[in-house]
Amino acid sequence: MKESSGRKQGAPSPCAACKLLRRRCAQDCVFAPYFPADEPQKFANVHKVFGASNVNKMLQELPVHQRGDAVSSMVYEANARVRDPVYGCVGAISSLQQQIDVLQAQLALAQAEVVHLRVRQTASVSNHGLSPASPTNSGSPSSKLMGSQAKPIFDMDMAVDHTSFAESMWSC
Repeated sequence: MKESSGRKQGAPSPCAACKLLRRRCAQDCVFAPYFPADEPQKFANVHKVFGASNVNKMLQELPVHQRGDAVSSMVYEANARVRDPVYGCVGAISSLQQQIDVLQAQLALAQAEVVHLRVRQTASVSNHGLSPASPTNSGSPSSKLMGSQAKPIFDMDMAVDHTSFAESMWSC
């Protein structure tokens, strides 16, 4: 007969928590469902950061259906604290926020460059005497190819200085 924690009734195998705490693992061990014996580092980090007694109290106070999420949160925070003892999860969140800020700036720069190229294309088309509504400039790929045979729409000799372009784009 098997228990939900994966232990057999006849030969109980201690969970990672009981093994680390060097105690007998009871049938109703609160740690057993969440800290299996094959993942000892999981409980070791949680124990190091929160303490076994505090984890036990937290789990006892929660309804059974919320305990799994609570253990996942504690494991995540404990692992973050082991990696970064000062900032923990906040350090990871801060790092991710900085990455988002950098990527948003790069996206804004790319979008501004697209706008710049579209304005340049529109100016080039109007200089060639083609109106945007004319049949030869309908926006289809074939019409662009036909128009590009006379003179290219985009001049490839354009160089964009990203540093000064970004500064002038955001200054008022």
